[in-house]
Amino acid sequence: MNYQCPLCHQPLALTAKTFKCENNHQFDLAKEGYVNLMPAHHKRSKDPGDNKEMMQARRRFLEGNHYDPMRQEVARLCTKYTEGTEHQLLDIGCGEGYYTNQVHQSLRAQSDDASVYGLDISKIAIRYASKRYPNCDFSVASSHRLPFSDNSLDAILRIYAPCKAEELQRVIKDNGVIITVTPAARHLYQLRERIYQDVRMHNEEPEAIEGFELEHQQQLNYEMALKDATAFDLLQMTPLAWKASDELREELKSTTLFKCEADFMLRVYRKKSVNVVNED
Repeated sequence: MNYQCPLCHQPLALTAKTFKCENNHQFDLAKEGYVNLMPAHHKRSKDPGDNKEMMQARRRFLEGNHYDPMRQEVARLCTKYTEGTEHQLLDIGCGEGYYTNQVHQSLRAQSDDASVYGLDISKIAIRYASKRYPNCDFSVASSHRLPFSDNSLDAILRIYAPCKAEELQRVIKDNGVIITVTPAARHLYQLRERIYQDVRMHNEEPEAIEGFELEHQQQLNYEMALKDATAFDLLQMTPLAWKASDELREELKSTTLFKCEADFMLRVYRKKSVNVVNED
């Protein structure tokens, strides 16, 4: 277990059902199996993260496996780029664990010692993930203050999730990787054109992550056939929901078929090696 105390940054050790550091800061495991490593003074609101309605919409949509092609490809990349490592991987912004569990299954097929962690700011999402996928280790925490020890992770998965470059550098081992998923140009184009008069293509310029080099990039594009109210669930789980008209909402609730593009960009970044210069 690689957790560190979010208060004093000392290693956390699990005794019975409590994580404790040498300064006696304690964090209990919830009955569902996750640990809350989000101190109250680090929160910007009482219940940060997606609300219950957004989470339920996302859960219904993902359980229809409309994003399964992307999930399978992410798991393949995680397996490929952790080969020969200790298989310690963190999924940042993991939500209800839809991707986390698939990655865990793939890594476990490669190594019995693989450990996959899921982290999200939403306690509601983590509670659900931990209850449904007990083989993964879930925590409530901020992606800007990762509760993991220095140089403890072989890989980090980021699907849309923000994180500070210095935190990524701190927790990822030398030569470790970040695997990212971002919207490619035409992602959800048919939905966006119903909201905006002038639809802008998503920017496909690779993100520059300080301390890491882009090693691999690929695009995944396919059409989704969304039946019944699935398109409404898709709307509800995205920021587009804030811009949609009541007319569009009602239409998506009642439509029997809505065809929409999924367009993803998957990238792998490798941590740069630090050359230590010895001075005589």
